[in-house]
Amino acid sequence: MTDTGAWTTFGERPAYESPWVTVTLADVQAPNGARFEHHVIRLPPVAIALLVNDDEEALMLWRHRFVTGQWGYELLGGLVEPGEDPAQAAAREAREESGWQPLGEPDHLATFEPLPGQVASPVSAYLWRRADHVGDPTDTEEAGRLDWVPLARAPDLMRRGQLLGSGTLVALLAYLSGATTQPRQNHDSTGFRLP
Repeated sequence: MTDTGAWTTFGERPAYESPWVTVTLADVQAPNGARFEHHVIRLPPVAIALLVNDDEEALMLWRHRFVTGQWGYELLGGLVEPGEDPAQAAAREAREESGWQPLGEPDHLATFEPLPGQVASPVSAYLWRRADHVGDPTDTEEAGRLDWVPLARAPDLMRRGQLLGSGTLVALLAYLSGATTQPRQNHDSTGFRLP
């Protein structure tokens, strides 16, 4: 099988750089032969934690996103720090944003690029079925209301636009579609414990 329709990149130059976003202009040639500069947005990698308890509820943060002016539910997660493994980042972010520490090895649900036509930002989503409540959230920028949301509500929340971000949507859809190797029931006594 041959790849048809490949783009050719001749180079890339920065237009704007910060620790959170880099905008470049790429010198590219499209499959039709046209050559031009194309904006590329590069974001650091993101890691998402899906914590599901024995009652098939996911721990989510009800919060406001000023960029889009939306209120809705998000899974816990954030930027992967330099040198950090994405699964470790997802666990760290869950602890910082919720006070719940994921336990054990996670199940990798997906790694994807949310807008590959113009944005490079790998997002990795992980599932944990066990966690301990270790205290209050420590990340005050990610303030919101923590809720254990029944997964049966996810389709309705999605239709109503109340699930925010592609990381939340992809992780929940992967889990609900059965794209996991972890059993959904029969967890031992080290499962979720209330404070």
